[in-house]
Amino acid sequence: MFEKLDKMNFEIAEAHCDGPCGVYDPAQARIEAESVLQLTKKILDLKMPEGDDAKAHAAYHNTLTRFVTIKEARAELAKHHLLVLWTDYFKPAHLEKYPDLHEIFWKAAKACSSCKQEVSLEHAQELMDYCKQVHEIFWATKDKDVAWYTAS
Repeated sequence: MFEKLDKMNFEIAEAHCDGPCGVYDPAQARIEAESVLQLTKKILDLKMPEGDDAKAHAAYHNTLTRFVTIKEARAELAKHHLLVLWTDYFKPAHLEKYPDLHEIFWKAAKACSSCKQEVSLEHAQELMDYCKQVHEIFWATKDKDVAWYTAS
């Protein structure tokens, strides 16, 4: 089967961006950023068990590890969704109208990295704030009034 495939000539298909369908929505980044915020809160609220109960300590470390792993994955997904908007959706005309757009996205991407590196409510909230700014600008470029909301 692979020999037959190797002998076939395929045309290469290319797209100008990640989403040639043209469907973009900053909600994807918001959902991931909100997960980062909520997991950061859960990590900070998690209490290490007192005493020497091995099962309790194992459960604590298991839960902490799961929360940190998920927080970091969600921060990476938030960065991905933000960068797709930045590099694929926004055009030079948008920059003319919103000259701080590059700085907002740069700071948002840096906040994603900070959320991965640390357990900081301040950075998690900053990420949410940048996502809100992106949300507002994005929908303004489409002449739509879409309310900002959070799931939690």
